[in-house]
Amino acid sequence: MSQHSSLKGSGKITAKRNVLKRYERINHLKKMGLWKDGDRGLGLRKTKVED
Repeated sequence: MSQHSSLKGSGKITAKRNVLKRYERINHLKKMGLWKDGDRGLGLRKTKVED
């Protein structure tokens, strides 16, 4: 039995994500100079999604 073509995924994300994963937020904060080694990974400040 085959799968209908409308149910298949496109294979990549086409919509812009509005939520970053924790490691992505930490990397962004490091670039901005707001993250120091040894800081806690909980309660991170808000960051905008990079394009």
